[in-house]
Amino acid sequence: MTYIIHGATGAQGSPVYAALVAAGHDVTAAVRDASAFDGTAVAVDYSSVPSLEAAYRGADGVFIHLPIGTPDQQRAYAEAIVTAVTNAQPTRVVASTSGYGAATDDDSPVSVLVRGLRASGVSVAIVEPRLYLENLLLPTVVAPLHDEGVLRYPLRDDYAVSWSSHLDVADVVVRLLADHSVTGSVAIGALPALLGADLAAGFTAHLGRDVRFEAQDPDDFGALITPLFGTEGTAPVVAGYRWRLTQADDVIDEARSAQKLLSLEPRSVSQWLRDVGV
Repeated sequence: MTYIIHGATGAQGSPVYAALVAAGHDVTAAVRDASAFDGTAVAVDYSSVPSLEAAYRGADGVFIHLPIGTPDQQRAYAEAIVTAVTNAQPTRVVASTSGYGAATDDDSPVSVLVRGLRASGVSVAIVEPRLYLENLLLPTVVAPLHDEGVLRYPLRDDYAVSWSSHLDVADVVVRLLADHSVTGSVAIGALPALLGADLAAGFTAHLGRDVRFEAQDPDDFGALITPLFGTEGTAPVVAGYRWRLTQADDVIDEARSAQKLLSLEPRSVSQWLRDVGV
């Protein structure tokens, strides 16, 4: 089987690429600079339909997610990807919403991508993770965890989330690339959803010392991560966490969950910490 993996140098694509290679598949990374990738790769330009189309043509499966960029850039990337998929007609496409919803009734980049892929005539599955456990490994989160025994994060104490890891997403993507019987949206995340106290309990179990959760103001969180991501990259993150303060929770639909559709359970917090070697 021949698979094309976007973002194979990044957090989402890397574990997908590694799992497919380990399973003996013919895997090609779709990257900006093929010469810099340690493995089989093809150079693609997200704004170039011909380069994307050439990469997709003849593929048994393609894993897609939008790279970081401004909304206008991401929307242009989504349109180019959709056109390339429609023209090249790979056998199967699995796309990640990267933590966003898969609504198709607005002009957001993810909606443009999902709506277009579903109309492409290709077998499509859309994976919908919520918040990533890897967010908890940011230096600004890890420092107080080790120094104070505090897991400080910009969510309310009573805000339940179906957290998942990039490893969980990779498990689901790899299954969906092979199993074409499941189409539409597949939600990824913990059920029951996790509170901050549940996250802290997972760290406590893994580290063998007490960790407590502390809700953080989104603006304070933003001030800490700005040196890492810049003002432009931080602004939408802070806006997202401010929006979460107005919501009751972020829990996946069990009927569309990977647990229900694929019999795949996400890792617990302590299992994830063990698997990533923390």
